[in-house]
Amino acid sequence: MKNTLVKLVGLSVNTSSFISKSFAAEKALSIFSTPLKGRPNEEQSDFLNTAFKEELQYNNIPIMTYRWLGKKETVLLVHGWESNSARWKNLIHELKTKDYNIVALDAPAHGNSGSKRFNALLYAEFINVVAKKYSPSIIIGHSVGGMASVYFQHTHQISSIQKMILLGAPSEFSGILNRYVEMLGYNRRVSNQLNSIIRDRFGVTPKEFSTSKFISNITPKTLIIHDELDKIIPYQDALLLKNAYHNSKLITTNGFGHSLNNATVSNHIHSFLEG
Repeated sequence: MKNTLVKLVGLSVNTSSFISKSFAAEKALSIFSTPLKGRPNEEQSDFLNTAFKEELQYNNIPIMTYRWLGKKETVLLVHGWESNSARWKNLIHELKTKDYNIVALDAPAHGNSGSKRFNALLYAEFINVVAKKYSPSIIIGHSVGGMASVYFQHTHQISSIQKMILLGAPSEFSGILNRYVEMLGYNRRVSNQLNSIIRDRFGVTPKEFSTSKFISNITPKTLIIHDELDKIIPYQDALLLKNAYHNSKLITTNGFGHSLNNATVSNHIHSFLEG
């Protein structure tokens, strides 16, 4: 049923492209950048209520942050697509036992943050606001949160950040976009116009927005963890990141999927932080 609905949406956008390519591509971009989930449920809200919460702002858009206080270095947690800060619950418990100072933020259009749309450039600016406020020395980013974290550091070069951990992070935005176009079955009229709109609106083509390119001019020591059976972000992306950045280490897992949310990964994170 889900696949049928996806194909019907793609067919509708394709049909509209013969009337207006621009309208069809705008619709395609809106679908691409609008999460269908990511707001916290009751259980997640209960956990997030254990934190000190503070709302920051970027261009009048609310950024919700959560803090669990500790005496060691500050760790900033950056979640991925259709998620929220509660996804870090297990890792937060581990970090708290080791007395790290923990900060998490909700992405644009996710959790309790504002915005109706999501994109990695806006997320990077959210991260910059939070980093300036709390001066983290460590960033841990999952999926597109890892991509946004690298772009943030590439753009702003915050000196306090000494280590980064990228969990299931994508390398090439063009790959993400191409998989979306393929999933919806968009025709060439839509896909070409979609690329043009992204270039005009964000000042960069999908091919130019590359984490492996951005990572080459940052300095933090970086740990990359990626599952070779990841069905969301191909393992090849991890190899691109590792090959692009000399000051990095790649840990390959098998069978943990894209979430990488388990004790083994937490142990790898701990070893890297303490090393």
